[in-house]
Formats: sequence, structure tokens, C-alpha cells
Amino acid sequence: MTELTHELTDDERRVLDLVDDDAILADLSALVAIPSVGGSAGEVAAQRWCAERLRGLGMYVDEWPIDIAQLATDSAFPGMEVDREQALGVVGTLRPSAENSITTPALAFCGHTDVVPPGNETAWPDDPFTLRITDGIGHGRGVCDMKGGVAAMIGALDALQRAGVHRTRAVAIHCVSGEEDGGVGAFAALSRGHRADACVIPEPTGGAVIPANAGSLTFRLEVPGLAAHGSRRTAGVSAVDKLEVVLAGLRALEKARNTDIPTEFAHLELPWPLSVGVVHAGDWASIVPDLLVAEGRYGVRPGESVSAARAAFETAVHDHTRHDPWLRDNPVRISWPGGMFASGRLPGGHPLLGQVTDAVRGVRGSVPDVIGAPYGSDLRLYAAAGVPTLQYGPGRIEHAHAVDEQVDLAEVFACARVFALLAVRACGERTRPAS
Repeated sequence: MTELTHELTDDERRVLDLVDDDAILADLSALVAIPSVGGSAGEVAAQRWCAERLRGLGMYVDEWPIDIAQLATDSAFPGMEVDREQALGVVGTLRPSAENSITTPALAFCGHTDVVPPGNETAWPDDPFTLRITDGIGHGRGVCDMKGGVAAMIGALDALQRAGVHRTRAVAIHCVSGEEDGGVGAFAALSRGHRADACVIPEPTGGAVIPANAGSLTFRLEVPGLAAHGSRRTAGVSAVDKLEVVLAGLRALEKARNTDIPTEFAHLELPWPLSVGVVHAGDWASIVPDLLVAEGRYGVRPGESVSAARAAFETAVHDHTRHDPWLRDNPVRISWPGGMFASGRLPGGHPLLGQVTDAVRGVRGSVPDVIGAPYGSDLRLYAAAGVPTLQYGPGRIEHAHAVDEQVDLAEVFACARVFALLAVRACGERTRPAS
């Protein structure tokens, strides 16, 4: 166990002593073994596993089938990028020791169990859905983003339950799916009425505490051309060539938007990037393509509404392409498929920031950096629902979604202790420090 630098109460020390690294590792192995790719049967299976595990901890578990069609009628629905026939909500609550206590949890941990596809599996040293451990590093799809964090939050509440601490408030775990493509699971949990005084999301933060996220949107561009035989290229208009015109405008937009960067995002080379990830054009090698479809990611600045971000993008494309004779008369079509990740932020001055940094300092012996993150997450959904939320969890974002995804297991175990300390302080009674 990590050396603790702050005086602890008897209850706090007892809870920390009961954090079980072997049980956390077993949970992580079981979770990685479930191929919970978004939209697959494994996504639901991982949620069922969580429900059973939380019941085994003695938690009250709300497990329900998510009515996606009904949620999609809500104007605030965050969208999806994959098709889902079913989804499952899971919220476990460790209730107060005494009846008639305040029922709203003092603290919730929210972790997503869905993962992105492994990609080219032959590029992995082993099966992506088998936990492989080398020199204290765990490898496998989802170990970093974010099954390591899920195992840590479960391990924390397992220790709290077994310690027998008198709890004056409830503590909860929200296990959600669909985070990678919009956040339908978190949206469903919040729509069902699950709340807390504060929430911690164990996304991989590289040892930092993240109280603010930028957002992101998925755009689709349909760039028109004029088909012709490849031997008569100049008789047609290549949609590929016209994409170059559009990209020039988007690069100018990206540059303009990445000025006057807020302090907490100053560590990033490009806080709100704009990138094209998918391009399709043509259906025959000797044809001038008459249509190109490109999809990409567009960063939303902190405090900027989704509608304002979209308007800036659409205006930039229109203003730049109107100088091209072909695109002026044959405009690019813009649409916004998939998830909508708005920005999100912990309210300024909220005590959760100090509580988390103090718990990190107490367990890990150092003061964590407090920075902003350029990616979207479920943080913005909780913030929009009035639940003050920040991110702190094991792993580094550069390892998320990567081939041979990895997490330092020592970080997972340390985060479990940070979460355990937060939980006992949120729901227990402060007594004298241990001698």
C-alpha cells in the first residue's frame, strides 16, 4: 500500500487497509474478458456483470432496460454513432447505516463499460480481450479506457462496505454504456432520476485532476464533383480535388479557434482540434469521382454551445468555398451524425476539487496537477443535470483506444485507495485521527 502522508481517522485507515488489490485485479480481468464493443451483445453483458458484482457487495442495485427510442425523443438526447437493439442501465447504491437518513448519495462514481473496437487484431501481441500482465502493466482492450477505473471504484466501495463504517449518507456507483459514441448510458441514468451531491468519473487522467472538458462533434461533408472517364479528366470535376478547397477553409477555422486559450488548457498544443478521419470517394479507378464523403471530429470550446460551434463550422465552409466557382454553384452538404459532446465544467469554487486533490495527496504523497482535457466525456451530462463532476482515474489518454492498450496496475490500486478515502469522508463520521 502507498505510504500515507496525512493523519487519518480510525475509519479512514480501516477502509484503506481493506482495499484488496487481488480482488481489483480479478475484476479487471473479468471485465476485459467481456468484449463490450459499443452496440454489441458484449456491451449489455458487461453491464449485467457489473449489476451482479454490485449486488455481491451488498449494494441496492437498480438494473433496467434502457428505452432508447423513448430517450431519443428528448431534445437533450446526446446521440449515438452505433446501432443498438438494447442497452442496460445499472446503478448500485450503498445505503446509509441508519434509516431516515438523507437518501440522495453524497458521492457517486460513474464509469463506462463500453469499449471501442480492437481494430486490426493481428497487430496485438495477444487476444485483445484477455488481460495480459507484463512488469506490472496490464494490457487489453479497455484496461485504460476505462475498465481499470471501473475496477478501482468497485474496489473502493467493496472496502468501505467490509470496513463496517457507520454511514450517515449513501454512496453510489453508476455503471454506464454507450459513452464512447455519445453517452446514452449516463443520459439514461440521469433521466431515471439518479443524482448525487457530487460525482467522480475515473477516466484516464495521467495522475491529474480534470475539472473541465472541451467537447467534440462528428461532422459529415458531402463534396460534389462531376463524373467523367478517367482518360478525359478535365471534362469532369474531381470531388477529391474539391476536398482540398474545403480543407483549406477548415485549417483556417482551426487556427482561428485555437487562440486565447484558457489557462487550464494551456498545456495542450492544440486544445480544440479539427481532423478528418474517414474519406470515401469514387467506385471505379478510371472514373473522375462525382461525390466524396468525409467524416471527422470537431472540437467544441469550453462554454461554447453545440449550436454555436456548428454555426461557426458551417459558416467557415460556406465562406471559403463560395470563392470556388464549382462549389459556389454546387455547395458542400454538411450534416452532424452521431454523438454530441458538449463541453462541461465543475462549478468554480466547488469543494469537490479540494476534496479530490486532498485525497490524492493523502494517498499518493504529492499534489496533482489540475488541468483541462480536450476530449468530451460523460462529465458534461452530469454537469448539465446539476451534479458537480470532475475526472480522476488511472491510465493515460494516449493509451486509450490504442493497439495493445495498457494501464499501470499500481495506478489502478492507488486510485482505488483515493476513491475509498473520498467515499468514507463523504458518507462517514469524522472522528479523532488514528494514533
